[in-house]
Amino acid sequence: MTDILAHAAQARATGQLLAVAHDNLSEWILAGFLPPWAQRALAELVAQGEWEELNDRFFKKLSFGTGGIRGLTIGRVSAPAERGQPTVQGTPAHPAVGSNNLNDFTLALATAGFYRHVAKAARAPARLVIAHDVRHFSRHFCELAASIWVRLGGEAYIFDGPRSTPQLSHTVRHLRAHAGIVITASHNPPPYNGFKCYLNDGAQVVPPDDAGIVAQVGAVRLSEIPPLLEKDLAAILPVPATAEEAYLARLNDNILDKDIIARARPSVVYTNLHGTGDVMILPALARLGASVTPVAIQREHDPRFPTVQSPNPENAEALTHALAEARRVNADIALATDPDDDRVGAAVRDRDGTYRILTGNTIGSALAAYRIAQMKTLGILPADGSTRATLLKTFVTTQLQDAIARRENIRCVNTLTGFKWIGAKLRQYQARAERALPAGTDYDTLPWAERAALQLRHSTFFVFGGEESYGYLGTDDVRDKDGNAAAVMLVELAAWLKGRNLTFGEYLDDIYLHCGYHAEELMNLALEGATGAARIRGILDSLRTTPPREVDGTPVVSLQDFATQAILDDDRELVPREEFYFFTLADGRRFAVRGSGTEPKIKFYLFVSIPVKNADELASAKTQAASALRRLRRWLESDAERRGRA
Repeated sequence: MTDILAHAAQARATGQLLAVAHDNLSEWILAGFLPPWAQRALAELVAQGEWEELNDRFFKKLSFGTGGIRGLTIGRVSAPAERGQPTVQGTPAHPAVGSNNLNDFTLALATAGFYRHVAKAARAPARLVIAHDVRHFSRHFCELAASIWVRLGGEAYIFDGPRSTPQLSHTVRHLRAHAGIVITASHNPPPYNGFKCYLNDGAQVVPPDDAGIVAQVGAVRLSEIPPLLEKDLAAILPVPATAEEAYLARLNDNILDKDIIARARPSVVYTNLHGTGDVMILPALARLGASVTPVAIQREHDPRFPTVQSPNPENAEALTHALAEARRVNADIALATDPDDDRVGAAVRDRDGTYRILTGNTIGSALAAYRIAQMKTLGILPADGSTRATLLKTFVTTQLQDAIARRENIRCVNTLTGFKWIGAKLRQYQARAERALPAGTDYDTLPWAERAALQLRHSTFFVFGGEESYGYLGTDDVRDKDGNAAAVMLVELAAWLKGRNLTFGEYLDDIYLHCGYHAEELMNLALEGATGAARIRGILDSLRTTPPREVDGTPVVSLQDFATQAILDDDRELVPREEFYFFTLADGRRFAVRGSGTEPKIKFYLFVSIPVKNADELASAKTQAASALRRLRRWLESDAERRGRA
């Protein structure tokens, strides 16, 4: 290993290896915890002069972001010792070695630190549930984390195969576990994987627990890793079948009209994009009487996601095969879920037989409008609305949903990006409702309708939640976005529209006529590796120190800097500080900027809204909005390029 250290020092001196990468690499080598294969892998990369690869692997240590930790498990350059003999689906023998990669070592640090945080508060052996998706190393990481948890003194439950993120959230609550972990990188490209943490309410970690976990992970010494790396599955417990059935049954609570799907029989095409969604969505829709055609070519669980450029239903390309199948069977709706099945995308048939792909904002708006109206019809919500009922959404989700809430006389509470903040709100609403329950009554076992009535009387009733990135939630049984629930809700809406001979497009136009036309666009600037991270940092810092005073020829009339300003949400609570900017222009256009918490990206969210009075004005408003968004996007692209070079 002295040769590696000598070559690394020389590369640092010549500027080929970043100082921080050199220091992290040296720390890992000198700590003496790396097994022989990992030592060989680093020696091979050094011998090949792969300094840029080593920079990317060691320029930082994996840290908690929006949902936990996430990183490459396969390097852009893999060492022969890592590749070994890959599986038939292309998984290497070992994950990439590096402090910025998700591998056995960083997973051991994360699991040990998470265990210590959870065990401090647990009154019994800390009970953990772990789920995993279909990605490279997902099952291995799941078993390794479970083994570590038990070795440290806890109890661990794992599923018998891949399961979705929302099912993990529900199962944590159902089994009264102290914590949960999902091994997933959601919709990221195939080389990525991740480790998402959940606490006993089934929601992702928020302050102050996130800081507590980070501190505990940071306190785990590298020398503690070796004894944790040997998997022992003897004491690992299987998730019982009763817990799986409980989640499948609870999905039915998301259906407001229990018979409408069987009556209308909408034709549905569904693809799981090689991920976990087929495990629950197909049986759930079958129980409801839907006619579903799976996309056979994408049914197999495969970490390579070989039929798509990216397994992300936010991208139109991911629905290519689903659209082809929809045209073949003349489906009313085509659905696609991402690998861990927390996001769902949709394409719907228009009047002329062509298909339109719905945006995340339009899916959420259509579901919100429908569910509010149905709840009023069924008497779940008062006909004139209630200030004790609310939509929950993120600030970067369309303001059309704020307008829908105003029209229906309910509230709309905005949160920071990341469903963990919606989960945190649900925890607060439940806690207030529980204070009104008789002693010994378990809130979680109450039927959904009873919980709704209880919240309307004593707390805040959660009507619907969502975010623009294709994540939705219909009840508070789950505390993360739920692709399974979203699928059944969308099929119910498709059935309702079919029964009235309406298309999704016509339904959305009716919403626009009452609430104004809203259009949005997401602009991603992907900047990989150490160099990319520095550019992202530079752009975000520049927006604070020298914010634009004029954009696309229009004055900036307000800037909300969520990191420095005290901002209240509609619950009259302070929004947690975060590096996130919201600009409003004099002509009403708005845009938000934030660095992604899970991907090497900076994200720009663009918003336009135009009042309309009739169908003629609506057609004109759509044209105006498209033009306004194009101009705003061009200006922001140019400005980001300039700031990134500075």
